[in-house]
Parts: sequence; C-alpha cells; structure tokens
Amino acid sequence: MKILSVLLLITCLPLLGIAQTDERGQRPNRPSQQKGEMFELSGVIFEKDPRIPLEFATVILRPVKGKQVYGGLSNQKGKFKVEVPEGRYNISFEFLSFKTISIEDVEINGDMDLGEILMEVNAEALEEVELIAEKSTMEVKLDKKIYNVGKDMTVKGGTASDVLDNVPSVTVDAEGVVSLRGNENVRILINGKPSGLIGLNDTEALRQFPADAIAKVEVITSPSARYDAEGTAGILNIILRRDKITGFNGVGTVNLGFPEYYGFSTSLNYRLENVNFFTNIGYSDRDSPGNSSAETTYFSPNAAYASTAQSIDYNRKGNNLNLNFGIEYYIAKETSITGSFLYRNSDRDRISENMTDAFDEFSDLANSTLRIENGVSKDNVFQYDFNFLHKFKKEGHQIDLDLQYQDNSDDENSLITNEETFPNMFDQLSEKFDSYELQKRFLIQSDYVLPIGEDQQVEIGFRINSDNRETDYRFFNENDDGDFVVNDSLTNLFDYDEMVSAVYGQYGNKFGNFSALVGLRIEGTDIDIRSTGKEIDSVNQKNYVNVFPTANLVYEFSDSENLTLGYNSRIRRPRSWFINPFPSQSSRTNIFQGNPDLDPSISHGVDLGYYKRWQKVTFNTSVYFSHATDIFQFISTDTGLSTEDGIPIIRRTPINLSTDDRYGFEFSANYTPKKNWRFNASFNFYNSTIEGEYEGVDFGSEFYSWFARGSSKITLPAAIDWQTTLMYRGPRQNSQSKSEGMFASNMAFSKDILKGNGTLVLNVDDLFNSRKRVSVTTTDTFVENNEFQWRERQFRLSFTYRFNQKKQRQRDRNGMNGDDGEGFGG
Repeated sequence: MKILSVLLLITCLPLLGIAQTDERGQRPNRPSQQKGEMFELSGVIFEKDPRIPLEFATVILRPVKGKQVYGGLSNQKGKFKVEVPEGRYNISFEFLSFKTISIEDVEINGDMDLGEILMEVNAEALEEVELIAEKSTMEVKLDKKIYNVGKDMTVKGGTASDVLDNVPSVTVDAEGVVSLRGNENVRILINGKPSGLIGLNDTEALRQFPADAIAKVEVITSPSARYDAEGTAGILNIILRRDKITGFNGVGTVNLGFPEYYGFSTSLNYRLENVNFFTNIGYSDRDSPGNSSAETTYFSPNAAYASTAQSIDYNRKGNNLNLNFGIEYYIAKETSITGSFLYRNSDRDRISENMTDAFDEFSDLANSTLRIENGVSKDNVFQYDFNFLHKFKKEGHQIDLDLQYQDNSDDENSLITNEETFPNMFDQLSEKFDSYELQKRFLIQSDYVLPIGEDQQVEIGFRINSDNRETDYRFFNENDDGDFVVNDSLTNLFDYDEMVSAVYGQYGNKFGNFSALVGLRIEGTDIDIRSTGKEIDSVNQKNYVNVFPTANLVYEFSDSENLTLGYNSRIRRPRSWFINPFPSQSSRTNIFQGNPDLDPSISHGVDLGYYKRWQKVTFNTSVYFSHATDIFQFISTDTGLSTEDGIPIIRRTPINLSTDDRYGFEFSANYTPKKNWRFNASFNFYNSTIEGEYEGVDFGSEFYSWFARGSSKITLPAAIDWQTTLMYRGPRQNSQSKSEGMFASNMAFSKDILKGNGTLVLNVDDLFNSRKRVSVTTTDTFVENNEFQWRERQFRLSFTYRFNQKKQRQRDRNGMNGDDGEGFGG
C-alpha cells in the first residue's frame, strides 16, 4: 500500500495541474483567418442512387487567389456548414469510391445554401476499395504493426487461436500456446485491456472466442510506456469489431463442422445521433478429439520396471457462450461515456482414457493398467467496463478514464477409475477431486495527452490492477465400502493476491521526416500468497518496484518507406499456478508442481525494422535482440516416489535461471501479381542462449530455430476463391528437452452469394493431420519420448450474411475507424 500511495501522489498532482492550466488558457487550434466578415456555406450531400445521405463526405474550398484552404465534413444527415471569408472559391465535394464534384469560381459575399449535392458511385474505384478491404493487410506504426483480419477464409468459423496463428511473427503450437518470435511470454489484451474473454485460462479461452468478432490484431514488439510492462516478448492486442455507421448494421455467421461442431456468431451495431449500441455474440458446441503418447525408459535402480508405454485418447466436448453488449453515449460533441457488459459461459465435458504398459528389463510386458478420467467443468465470467473520454478543443488533446471489474469462477470435478488389465483383471479403488477457483479483478486507468504545437505531445497516466484468486482443491479416495473419503494430504487451499500500481510519462516529437517517442514507466508490485494444507501451511510475500524506460524512433523516407528503431524494458511475473506449491493429480505418473520461490524475470530488448511498399509488393523486416535475467524454465525430475504398481512419479516444475540472450531476424511480404491472386509470406529465424544452474546442476543450453508461413489466395472460375496456408515451425530445445519441427496446412474455398451480402466458406483445418508436438526429455534418471495432438483434423462449413455494411469499407478508408487519433502510436 505504501507503493500505491506514493505512485498515486506522483501521478495525480501533475494531472490536476495540467488540466487546470488547459481549462484556463487553451484555445482551438484553427487556421488563422483573414480579417473581415465570415459567411456560411451550407448544403446537403446525397448518394444519387439510391438517394441516401452521405456522412463524412469532404467539402473543400480553395480560393481563386490566395493559399488559405477551408473545408469540413458532412454529418450523418449529409448536411454541411463551412465558414469562409468573402471571396471567390473553387469548391469540390469528395467521398472515397465516388466521383468528385467540382464547382469553379464561386463568389461568396454572403451566406449561401448550395442545396442538394448528388454524388455518383465510381465503379472502378469502388472495386479497388473492396479489394483492399477483403485482404488481410499489415500496417506499420511507430511502436506497433497492425494486422487487419479482412476476409481470411482459413479462419472463417474458427477461433481467436486460428486468427493469431495467421499473424506474422506469431505461432500457436499443438497445445494452443501462443508465441511471439518464438517467445511464449506474450501479453494478450482485448481492446487494449485485460479481458474476461481470456479469463482464467488464456489458451482455453482463445480456443473458445469466435474469429468473426475480431477486426484486427496489433503486434507490439516494442511497447511504449503507455502499455503494461508485463510480457517480455511483447503484446498482442486483439481489437473487436465495432462500427460507427449511422443506423442498424451487422454481420452474422453460422458454422457446422466435423468432428461435431456447430455454432454462430454475430456483431451488431445501432447508431443514433448521440448514442451507439454495439454487441458481439458467439456460441459454439464442439467435440475436440485428441491424443498423446509417451515412452519412458528408467535408469534408477529403485524403479520397479525398466520402461513404460503410455497412450491417452482425449474426447473433449464443450459449449461456449460469449456475450458482449455496450452503449456509447455522446454527452457533447467532445465528450463521451461508454459502458459495456461481458458474460462468458463455458461448460466442458472431458473423457480421457489412459492405457499404461510397464515392461521388465527383457522388454516383456509385466503390467497394464487403464485409467479413465471423466471430468466436468463450468466456467463463468462477468465483466463490467466503463470509459470516460473528453476531447478538448485542440486536436489530439484529450483525457480518458477506464474502470473495469471482473468476477470469474471455474468449478471443476473429476471421477477417476483405475483398472488393472494385466497380468490380472480387477478394478482398483477410484478417486475423485473437486476444484473451485474464484477470481476477482479490478482495474482503474487514466491517460492524459497534451499536444504542444503541431508536432509534439506529452502523455502521462496511471494504472492500478488488483487480482485475487482463491482455489479450493479437495481430493477423495474410495474406501473398501465404496465411500469416498477426503484425502487430507492432497486437499488444500491456495490464495493469491496481487496488486500492480503504475505511473508513466512519455514525450513525442516529429521534426521533418523523423519522429521519436520516449517514455518511462514505474511499476510497484505487491504479492501475498497463502498456502494451506496438511503438509504445507505458509505465507509468502513479494514486494518490488521496477523502472521501465522505452524509446521508439522512426525515419520516413516517404509515405511508403520508413526505418524504425525501438528499445523497451519488460517484466515477466510468475502466474499464480507457477507458484502454487500443491502438486496436480491429473496423472498418476506425471505431476506439475509450482515453485513459490520464483522471482520475476526482467528483459531489455532492441528492435530495428524497415518497411517498404511498392505498387504490388509490401515488405517489412526487422532484426532484434533481447537480454533477460532470472528467466523461467520448466524442468522434469524423478520424485523418488512410485505409484502403487511401482511406476516412478515424475515432477515438472518451473525454476529461475540466470540469463537468456536471444537475437533474430524476421520478414513478412505481401505480393499481388494479379487482381485475382494474392500471396503473403513471413519468416523468422532466432537464436537463444540460456545460462544458469539450479541446485548444482547446469541447465544452460543454446539452440537455433525458425518458423515460416505462406498463404496464397486465387480466384477460380465461377468466382470461387481458393486459399491455402502452409506453416512450419522448426525444432527447439532446452537443457532437458528437444522438440521436433511441426508442419501444418489449412485450406478453404469461398463463394459470395445473395448479391455479395452472403458468403459460403468450406474450410479444412490441419489438412494433413500433422499439427503434433513431438519431443524427447533426457535426465539422469529417465528418458521420455512424447507425442501430443490437441485436436485432430477438422472440417468446417460457414455461412456469413452482412446487412447495411456496403458503405462500411468506404468510410473506414476515410480514416474514421482507423488509429483513433493516436498520432504517435502509443
């Protein structure tokens, strides 16, 4: 709390001071006006056929003699008003994909009403705009790259994991773990904030959230000081679809698939003059069959068997509902408040059949057991968001406040039956466990941006994030009478309480072709951990303050070519289950146990990038280096314990090591050789050198790895689009484990129907059924060969229908739904 008080005091004083100065002295940043009386030019702009008002059409007045240019935009009813001094003007009316209307040499010496201006669609330009809108494209900003999802057919009807797996620099492995440039410590945000859409389990939640609700993904490898410092690899910010078009519009998708899968998703928007209603709804019901196998050879003289072979078949069935509803209300033209409510419900049934064969030193079968786990879990998330935004008269001058509250729960219970099938056949006593996890999160954040002149700005802000998690875990053993009795040795309570308080400031300047954004962020962390069980009853506290400098520089050779340089410092805090000292019981022979002594890892990174766009080719490349201390690594050890039938129990746990030096090179390219063919590719190569020892054992390692992705989309006869995506992830290793390379391919066919308002898509995910993790773990006491496939090949058929969205793509290109006015990209 001391850290919190100091940070708040540091932040609030300058915020209040600057705000008061502005209210007393700031004036609108308008062009200097000529002396004399001002007159009003007005009118209303319509699309000629059909006759509907055009919002955001541009009105430009250029004096016949003179340099001062005047202009304005039409409102939602197509009306416009522009104040100009007396004189003669050339007037033009412009709107993307419409033919420009020009009126030459108009004398204005009093208020003038031009009446109705009728604009016609430019068919050639409209075709070009729609082509741009349907592509998945990359934009480069000062401190981030923006991947516009577009009409990527291979993710249609899919999930957020599928979208991320198509983003350059990002990979998603067979277990759903997201990596950025090969680093798994990625911070994932929704609309710039933590979200209940991610919930208690990042990997599982990303597999549940519908891809059709996502508009774009921001890849932030060199985050500015505005962003939370968590995530040594960087940040992936998922932006949800939300339109601001007047009236009612939306898009809906229905999905069917095999293995059994059906669902729907929709994004709806209703805009009135001062109120905007928006919602995203998604529901899915799917089976996700998977499998794994492990062959383990033991070297310990105490092992009852020389080796074991384990095979597991998973049958997961889950139905998931995501509902996000919000209202945006404009109190005044410059002031808005937004409130939203999120609800996520997930019911999952899981059956795993684990067959374990044990062999003697002659490789003869000595024992076989069948372990069946029937699990049921219910996950509920409630999230409430509030935003206040006020834009001052000067462009770019604004203050906003965010409040967020989450209430998440995850109730899971499993019944485990055990049966010996060789050399004898008999049922062993059963087990079961109940786990209830409750999470409450609160966030408050405020940002204040003050432009200085035309090309400079100062930004300051604060953020407080509170996270409390309580886990009540109860384990039961069956007795000879068939009753289940609490196992006090394995039953436990785990309470994790974390508060992170932060303040930041950053300064941006642009002079000529050069732009710079430098900042400093200070974060204070207070963590309290309470572990209560029969053998463990402890309280751990960790309190620390970290300083994170950032710098992002860009030199623009032209609008289509730039060079960027970024530096950032980041942190990786242990997650709650990383430090939970109670072992998991999901497997008899392999357990996971947290380490309450884990310390945070700090990294420093440098990134040098180059971007170039030609007429048909867009190319982006970068080289990068990072140095991290106290990194986390998961190690496997023999516990010295065995199951009742003599199979050794292996423990997997995280530890801190000394350093990780990582450097790499990457590029991505988009190529459009013809109107009906588009191709994009990305490649990343990196090296990781880890140094450090734990309990006298050297766990240092060095390896090179790479991954590549290519996608081609071509239009076939009958206007059928065919898209194919190929991905390869190279081998990886650490001191104990080596993972083989992994190849995967997706394919999709798409056809527009119903005059372009509807689209049918047939998608095959993991065409060759090859998305598998194959690895080998070597220690002094055992060697284990493992293969894991989370989900087998899947077929999906999707139908999407859009209504009242024809003009959306045109207005987006006018910048009204672009970068939200973030001039320096923070």
